[in-house]
Formats: sequence, C-alpha cells, structure tokens
Amino acid sequence: MSTLDLTACTPVNDLWPALVEALGLERSARAARQAFDLQAMHGQASTLPVLIVETCGVALVEREVLRLSTGLPAPLGEGVLLLCSQRQRQLQLLQLQLP
Repeated sequence: MSTLDLTACTPVNDLWPALVEALGLERSARAARQAFDLQAMHGQASTLPVLIVETCGVALVEREVLRLSTGLPAPLGEGVLLLCSQRQRQLQLLQLQLP
C-alpha cells in the first residue's frame, strides 16, 4: 500500500479529459463509479473518493488533508471526486452528476 503525497501535486483541469481520451467515456465512468462505491461502503462525510488515473485504483482521502496539503477546498455533498496522477504529480477535483 502506498500513500498519496498530495503536497507534491499541482491542481490541473485536464486529467478527466485525458482519462476519457485514453480509456473512453464508458470505462472512465465505470472507474469513477468504483471510487464512489468505495466512498459509499467505507467512507464518511469527512472523506472523498480518489481515482488514481494511471491504474484506475481507488482510495479515500480526508477532506481536511486535501485542504491542508493543497489549499483546495473539497465541496461537501455527493459527486465530488479527486483524480490524482502520481506519475505527473497532478490532481483535479470534479463535481459529477450522479444518476
């Protein structure tokens, strides 16, 4: 198990489009749903799901850790997803419409 070093990551706006281009919309959406499923099964109001773009691995991160590490506020509520590229040291916060 590895830890995410969010302090080393730069916020960007192109991780989701790059993921969709690489995997296609259906596979990207399936990976996002798996992250949301992890949040639903093991998360709390204080966590948000993370999708690792290189592997489509999923994790949970504390909202406060995200804020303290990056300065980014994580919106409350459902549909918030953090994309993280460990290789590129980038991250993107998304607010997705859940069905």
